[in-house]
Amino acid sequence: MTRTRGQPRREIDVEDETVLDDGHDHVATDRATNDDGTVAFKSRIERFQYGLKNAEGDNEKPTPYKVTRKRPLTDNNHELKPASSPSPAKKRRQSSRYAPPTKYAHLPKLLDIIEPDLICVFVGTNPGIRTATAGHAYAHPSNLFWKLLASSGCTDVRLRPENDIDLPQWYAMGNTNIVQRPSKDAAELSKAEMAAGTPILEEKVRKYKPEAVCIVGKGIWEAVWRWRYKREIRKAEFKWGWQDDKERMAKEEEGGWEGARVYVTSSTSGLSASLKPPEKEAIWKPFGDWVKSRRLERFGTEGRLADGAGVSQIPPASE
Repeated sequence: MTRTRGQPRREIDVEDETVLDDGHDHVATDRATNDDGTVAFKSRIERFQYGLKNAEGDNEKPTPYKVTRKRPLTDNNHELKPASSPSPAKKRRQSSRYAPPTKYAHLPKLLDIIEPDLICVFVGTNPGIRTATAGHAYAHPSNLFWKLLASSGCTDVRLRPENDIDLPQWYAMGNTNIVQRPSKDAAELSKAEMAAGTPILEEKVRKYKPEAVCIVGKGIWEAVWRWRYKREIRKAEFKWGWQDDKERMAKEEEGGWEGARVYVTSSTSGLSASLKPPEKEAIWKPFGDWVKSRRLERFGTEGRLADGAGVSQIPPASE
């Protein structure tokens, strides 16, 4: 307490509590005994009041306190919703972790559908659980393989998964996978495992010599690239559709077989949502047009090759 000459003795107690952005409580207390005491105290606490100068007409913009946290905040009250959360449509599907081959060893193997001198062979990632159980390729109802085969022109009707065995005789096409063992999804396979399937795939292509190999999914081509070049494919190096001539599969040196051309299409898995259906159809369509033209040149028809039952007698698959 202080005393000023010529003025009566009095005390002014002012207490103000201000919470700063650093999460701690700070108390500012001042005492004054002259007529300007409250003004003096006000000037001392102005530095704690965000935006005060701007409100009084100062054109200088205030700089707020910055809060830096080393780790995310945790909401211990599970009944409360987070302050901001992405919409369900933007939430990414959580991929499963690697699963060893023993996990699905009880499931039967999916046999390759392949014969010599086919127009093309489709290469998938590996059989899913539904496919392995059914014993037919791309058997899950959400998979778009058979639908895209028809819409692109690779087949003239939409087939069922159980028609996979008829692909060579009906349409001069075959099917195999880069990894043979089944799993819930591709996330249960390791990158090394997928890459190691490349030489096995190349040997099949060398043995049966199809005109082209259709890679059904970007991830499969990335695995082939890792095996060939011992590194990840760069963004500028990847492209949909026909690959460069030097990327032919199972090419033989010294005047041997020139190898199968490679066409990369989108994945048909129902879990793959990076591309919209029209975008997938646009990627598949050029390959379907090529397949039709090759069937016409080699067999005199763009559609089914086999004699007997007409195409119209194949029961359409449910949409």
